[in-house]
Amino acid sequence: MSSAEAWVEIGAADELAAGERMVLQIDDKFVAVFNVDGDYFAIEDRCSHDDGELADGALNGCEIECSRHGAKFDIRTGKALSSPAIVDIESYGVKVEADSLLLAWPTDETN
Repeated sequence: MSSAEAWVEIGAADELAAGERMVLQIDDKFVAVFNVDGDYFAIEDRCSHDDGELADGALNGCEIECSRHGAKFDIRTGKALSSPAIVDIESYGVKVEADSLLLAWPTDETN
């Protein structure tokens, strides 16, 4: 099996204004989607330190802080930026096409 991505429509681009965020569930994962000055980013909505939700944390530029213990992550890459988190989280591509917001979601393809 190889890993691939499929673009999944997650809503209209104008439903997520600059500075806003939304959380959605795809399969068994929760994903936080952010609009930072017209650029869209998506990460798994789960702190790698203790599985807390990230979307409700403080967002400073492209850095989100977990409201539980203060771990910080880059929403562009999912990289853990500060302890107590030391493990990166998943990040997903986001694009706008024909006024729709699309999320790059991993799929498994059988060769």
